[in-house]
Amino acid sequence: MLIKSLLIFILTYIIISAQKMKWHRLDRPSAALLGAVLMVICGVLTLDEAYRAIDFNTILLLLGMMLVIAYLKIANCFKYLSYLLITHAKNSFLLLCFVSFSSGILSALFVNDTICLMFTPLLILALNQTKLNPIPFLIALATSSNIGSVVTLTGNPQNMLIGVFSKIPYVDFTLHLLPIGLLSLVANVFIISLLFRKDISFKKMDAIALIKPELDIKLTTKSLVVLFFIFLGFIFTGNLPLSAITGGLALIILSGTKPQHVMEKVDWTLLLFFSGLFIVVGGISKAGFLTLAHNAV
Repeated sequence: MLIKSLLIFILTYIIISAQKMKWHRLDRPSAALLGAVLMVICGVLTLDEAYRAIDFNTILLLLGMMLVIAYLKIANCFKYLSYLLITHAKNSFLLLCFVSFSSGILSALFVNDTICLMFTPLLILALNQTKLNPIPFLIALATSSNIGSVVTLTGNPQNMLIGVFSKIPYVDFTLHLLPIGLLSLVANVFIISLLFRKDISFKKMDAIALIKPELDIKLTTKSLVVLFFIFLGFIFTGNLPLSAITGGLALIILSGTKPQHVMEKVDWTLLLFFSGLFIVVGGISKAGFLTLAHNAV
């Protein structure tokens, strides 16, 4: 059983890691699902054991936050905020600071992938107008989003796993990592400015003219109020999954938006990816590989 589970585990991670190879067309969720099915077919796990291997607390936490993010997307909240920040930058250094700190702070509150996806189109449009080199700003967006997401238990899926399994209080986690996150954001701006000093300056830029996104104020208000109560739930109950999914359900009921429209914006492939990985890890855990690895260390 140990050999079978280890071979399935290695195969799964090879397929996940080799996304740019031409010899296969499976994406990451499909690879995780393949590994999960092989664990059952090869007798490493029974079907019931596979179900039990999935940590539904993590899945519910992810789903709840995705629902809130979906409503904010529909309301054009992220696009509107990025529009305000970009159009108020007077020089390239200020634009770099706006991009870095806004993406870092927002990534601490929401899943960092969302912030990158929402900011990138408007940022590229603005940079095309100003004739600025887009590379330092896109690097700043990507790196700052990663830095900011480390600060809270809901900044990225990895932190959500840590929060669910460790039961670390939300506030304690944030207070310990906030200073590191802020210092890292400052250092990130400094390093990028230094590396791209020919592109980043205090020289005044021409005004950036972008089409102003239409903000749904009512939906934005509802979403932010629900988000506020979700964070209160994180802080005072410590139950991250229940707080998140309750908030997501509240928005479905109160928003006035068709649920089907919202569900289309949920990243179901990510939920499938995590479910598959839970089963794969459950298989090697049952076979005793994790215990052997732990003892070896």
